[in-house]
Amino acid sequence: MALTREAVERAMKVQEVIVRGLSGELTWLQVADMLGRSPRSIRRMRWRFEQRGYDGLYDGRRVKPSPKRAPVAEVERILRLYRERYRGFNTRHFYQVARREQAVTLSYTFVKALLQRAGLVAKGRARGRHRRRREPRPCFGELLHLDGSVHPWLALDPTRKQTLIAVVDDATKQLLYGQLVAGGESVVAVMTALRAVLERYGLPMALYTDRARWATYTPTSGTNPDRSKLTQVGRALHRLGIEHILGYSPQARGRSERVNRTLQDRLVNELRVAGIHTVPGANRYLRERFLPAFNTEFGCTPTDPTPAFVPLGRCDLEQILCHEEERVVALDNTIRLDGIVLQLAKHRGRRSCAGLRVLLRRHLDGHHSVWWGPRCLGHFSPSGQPSSLTTPAGAPSLRAAN
Repeated sequence: MALTREAVERAMKVQEVIVRGLSGELTWLQVADMLGRSPRSIRRMRWRFEQRGYDGLYDGRRVKPSPKRAPVAEVERILRLYRERYRGFNTRHFYQVARREQAVTLSYTFVKALLQRAGLVAKGRARGRHRRRREPRPCFGELLHLDGSVHPWLALDPTRKQTLIAVVDDATKQLLYGQLVAGGESVVAVMTALRAVLERYGLPMALYTDRARWATYTPTSGTNPDRSKLTQVGRALHRLGIEHILGYSPQARGRSERVNRTLQDRLVNELRVAGIHTVPGANRYLRERFLPAFNTEFGCTPTDPTPAFVPLGRCDLEQILCHEEERVVALDNTIRLDGIVLQLAKHRGRRSCAGLRVLLRRHLDGHHSVWWGPRCLGHFSPSGQPSSLTTPAGAPSLRAAN
């Protein structure tokens, strides 16, 4: 193997200093200090020079190729994969996908250094100021984080933004729910996420959110929220017995913010590589492929193996996770909600429902129901038409509110 000019010049310098040490002009400690080596290394170099002459002073690593060196073809393949298919992936994400789908066997450290030397990824920036870490809750289900992130999640459709509703467990870092919605962070989207988590896992002890409009009532901008006035989500959490914890800064919601940053970095690129450009296709990819891989990679074991989720039991989520308002029935037995008129039918035992103070509920599927205490006075379609579940005139209502 041909030696570089630097290697030859280095050997000549070492030879000169070794010869001065052999002649007694320098002590061996002075030789070690001049070459920046330990006395033990100088003894080995002296022995090699005496046995092999000038050739013994070359660095053996520069003369003999390493048996663990990476094949040139594999290095070129990795660089080509990143440039042509996975550009924009961070190093860790690219390495995981390349190992899983492209049979890359080289180490992560080598791949990272390779991409950095090629100028394809930047070196990590320095950390910010010191912050004290909050220890995670010990039990699975003791605290959940719910947050929405507005972002152009579909890289193949960059002109539109979607909102990703994500629910993360504090103890295990698992992503329990992830769904893209075309609209914003609405009450329906949040309650749909809560219902999916509650039906699968049960009731958590606490839910951590930001101070969005759906989460809390804030009288004026810049003031503290009024916890005495519950929003629709706050009412539902109160009825379910779930403690609602509000975050007052992005730093306080560090875990959910980091999850959103990781999702923006990974999910966008995976959807682009998979050729997905629609919200339904993205949600299917989320459920079937992304969430299992994400939880396998980032999930951890809780400190306490006993889960804190409580079974739902006889809790009727349909009557709790909904938009609920109190109304007074008009003289013509109608109720109004957002411009929709609901006409109540005649019920046995009452000549008229006028004047009754009732609860009007708009459910997650858009249907309406009207309740007077435990008695249901009618079910209606999203447009206000009586549905097939409406109690017939003259028949008693058999359905009771939870």
